[in-house]
Amino acid sequence: MRLSNATLADLPAAVRRPDYDRGSVTPGIVHLGVGAFHRAHQAAYVDACLAAGEGGWGIVGASLRSPDTRDALAPQDGLYTLAVRAGDREDLVVIGSLLRLLVAPEDPAALIAAMVDPAMRIVTLTVTEKAYLRNAAGDLDADHPDIRADLAHPGAPRTAHGFIVEALARRRAAGTPPFTVLSCDNLPNNGITARRVMAQFAALRDADLGRFVMEDVAFPSSMVDRIVPATTDADRARVSAALGVSDAWPVLTEPFMQWVVEDHFPAGRPDWERFGVTMVEDVTPYEEMKLRLLNGAHSSIAYLGQLLGHETVADAFADPAIRRFVDGIWQDFIATLPAGAGLDTADYIRRLASRFANTALRHRTAQIANDGSQKLPQRIVAATLDRMEQGLGIDRPAFALAAWIAALASRGTQPAFADPLDAALAPILTAGDDPAAEVEAVFAASGFAARSPHRPALVAKTAAALASLSKLGVRDALARL
Repeated sequence: MRLSNATLADLPAAVRRPDYDRGSVTPGIVHLGVGAFHRAHQAAYVDACLAAGEGGWGIVGASLRSPDTRDALAPQDGLYTLAVRAGDREDLVVIGSLLRLLVAPEDPAALIAAMVDPAMRIVTLTVTEKAYLRNAAGDLDADHPDIRADLAHPGAPRTAHGFIVEALARRRAAGTPPFTVLSCDNLPNNGITARRVMAQFAALRDADLGRFVMEDVAFPSSMVDRIVPATTDADRARVSAALGVSDAWPVLTEPFMQWVVEDHFPAGRPDWERFGVTMVEDVTPYEEMKLRLLNGAHSSIAYLGQLLGHETVADAFADPAIRRFVDGIWQDFIATLPAGAGLDTADYIRRLASRFANTALRHRTAQIANDGSQKLPQRIVAATLDRMEQGLGIDRPAFALAAWIAALASRGTQPAFADPLDAALAPILTAGDDPAAEVEAVFAASGFAARSPHRPALVAKTAAALASLSKLGVRDALARL
C-alpha cells in the first residue's frame, strides 16, 4: 500500500495530513527543481495557504534532469511526508501542495505549456547555484553547450533559462501578462542575478525580447533557510512504518524554517505572511546574514569535517576545534553585515548553534561539501573581501578556503563529494607541491575574487593556510589560528 489520496484517511491520528479538498485546488505556481529542499520549504508554505482556503496556488513541479522525484511521487498523487526532527522527536506531516510532476527532458512541450497557462502567476526556482550558468564575470555563459542548444531549439529547452524565456515569449505573443520569476537559490541578490542571466539569454534570441524580460518581468529576490539532509533508506523504512503505508520519498528537516521575500508580485501571490514568511522591500540584509553566518559556517564545517573524518554536521560541530573555528568565523563575518538593518545576530547564531547540534538530522558533511566552487564566492569570498576592505584580518576565512582545497585533494579515488570544476581542478590538485601556485591556479579556475584588488593578498593568505595544513596537520593548524 502506497501513500496516496486513497490512503490518507487511514493514516494514524498523530500524522498531520491535508485537511482541504485537493481535487478542488488549481495550480498557480510552476516550480523548477523539485528536489528535497523545495518540498521541505516552499511547498510546505504553500500547503499552509491551501489549508487556509487559498485554493488557486497549487504547484506543478518540474525536474530539469532526473525523473526520480516524479517516479517516486506520481504513484502517490504527489503526496509525501515531511519528517520534522529534533532530538528524539519526529513529527510527520503529509504535504499536498504538489498537484502534478513533470520531467522536462521527457516532454519539454508539457512544461512549456504549463508555464504558458494564464493561471500560472509565479515560477519559482531551486536549481542550485551552478544551474544559473554564469561565467567568471557573473554574466550568462553564452558558450555553455546547453545555452547554445536552447538558442538553436527554443521549443525543446534544456535549461531553466530556455524554459522561462520561451514561456514568457509565448505569453507575450498571446497577450498574457508575464508570470513572476522567484529565485529561491542561495545566491546574493538572487532575483537580480536571475533577471540578468534570463534577460541576457533572451537578448541572444531577440533584442526586443531581452528588453521585455529585463523591464517587464518581475524577479523579486528571496532568502530561504531550512536544513534538509538527504533521505536515506533507513528514513524511508522508519517513516513508512509510522504511516502504515509506503512513502517512496519522505523528506527530513528541522523545526526551523525561514523565508524572506521581496514583495513584488504584479500577477498576485499567496498570503504567505500569514504563515511566517517575511515580506520586505529589501532582502539584502537578511540574505547576507544567512549566506555568511549559516552557509559560510556550514561550508567551513563541511570541509573541516571531511578532513577530520566527521560524517555529519552535528558530529563535526561537537568537535571542540571546529566549534572554536565556527565561533570565530561567526564573529569575523558579523563585522561585515550592514549596520542599522535591525539584524539580531546574537540570537541568530544562538539558533544556528542549536540547529548545527541537532543530532537527529544526520546532515552529512559530504552533502554540504558539494559544488564548493559555485557556493564559496557568496558564502566565504565576498565576506572575506569585505573584511579586507575594512582593514580587518582574514586568517579564519582564508583557512576555510584552504580547507576546501585540501578536502578536494584528499577525496581519494571514490570522492565523497563533487564539484562542477573537478575536471579543471584535478591537474592543479595533483601537482599541488607549491601552495602559492596551487591556490593561484585554483582561484583562477574558479574565478574567485577575479575583479578585486585584494585578490593577491587573499591568495597569499590562503596559500599560507594551505601550507600550514600540509605541514602541521588539520588539528595543529587549527590550534595555531
